[in-house]
Amino acid sequence: MKKREFEKREKIILEKYAVFSYKTIGRKYVEEEHFLRSPFQRDRDRIIHSTAFRRLEYKTQVFIYHEGDYYRNRLTHTLEVQQIARTIARELRVNEDLVEAISLAHDLGHTPFGHKGEAILDEIMKNYNLPGFEHNRQGLRIVDYLEERYPDFPGLNLTFEVREGIIRHTTSYDIPLIEKEYEEFTKFKSPTLECQIVNIADEIAYTCHDLDDGIKSEIIDYRDVREVEMWREIEKISEIEKKPERHRRHIMIRNLINYLVTDLIIETKKNLRKLNPQSVNDVRNLDIIVKNSEKVRTQHAELRKFLEENMYTHPKVIRMTEKGGRIIKELFEAYYKEPRQLPYHIQKRIEKEKKEIVICDYIAGMTDRFALSEYQKLFDPTTF
Repeated sequence: MKKREFEKREKIILEKYAVFSYKTIGRKYVEEEHFLRSPFQRDRDRIIHSTAFRRLEYKTQVFIYHEGDYYRNRLTHTLEVQQIARTIARELRVNEDLVEAISLAHDLGHTPFGHKGEAILDEIMKNYNLPGFEHNRQGLRIVDYLEERYPDFPGLNLTFEVREGIIRHTTSYDIPLIEKEYEEFTKFKSPTLECQIVNIADEIAYTCHDLDDGIKSEIIDYRDVREVEMWREIEKISEIEKKPERHRRHIMIRNLINYLVTDLIIETKKNLRKLNPQSVNDVRNLDIIVKNSEKVRTQHAELRKFLEENMYTHPKVIRMTEKGGRIIKELFEAYYKEPRQLPYHIQKRIEKEKKEIVICDYIAGMTDRFALSEYQKLFDPTTF
């Protein structure tokens, strides 16, 4: 058979330690692959066309969607992760298509109202003696089972490498809990470089852009960020005092991202030269390779701590998240007591699965906007 164009390109462009799409571990359900698009390009397209991806537009990053149109939501955050991750992947000459697919899928399992929504559903499920809720596992459940788009198999039937990138997504706030039912993902010490890149790109994106939103919302005073060593260092590099005041925030956030990404690429290239992996299997048997220098890791940790103390625990943010948590809890209780309030197609699933799991899936899939609307319909006697 004639070699497909993407195979030729990958052999020219990619390093030996990258994931070559024509060598994918494969899909759960065997399909004939497309002649023009690589398996990872098809995965990317399936993710973009999924219902769960479209819902990200109205899911909280930090601010609930009605707080302002200019704040990040899960969709804009996802696109920013994708942009950063592809830059890193291109420079390291690994598979950009795989990086893009993992980036686009990495937050599909998030609940409405951010991490508070996840914590509430986790608590509820454990109270019923069921495995707790964790958004990486939920993301995999969505692409493996909950999306209904094809007659021949459940879910999206993504490749192993993209599914691995979802379940093994790891940041300071995301510690994957890979249980026995997901043991196919525990046979490797480390995930692919492409997965590792998305993990770090996510951290870079949310710290920089949450800081941007924090300053924009005036929750964070621009001058207070000077407590952070990395911020002071970038101010000097940027000669920020010489710039027009209205542009300073944008310049600083842009240079902050550049600082973190550039250091990451330099440090990772050093690690690759030192470890000299000859294949993706070598990568899987080594410790994590994609990381910042020790100095920048320390600086980044200080920035995350600053955000935790000055933004994520700010009274305005806490009020929003606590309100969201109460909404989720009361929605669950209402559906549990009277499941006939659920849509018919959701009710039918209760015949095959535990009621608690079905309700959890339904609420986890809601946008902030839909959850607020459902809450009003269920508890406001003037709304139907």
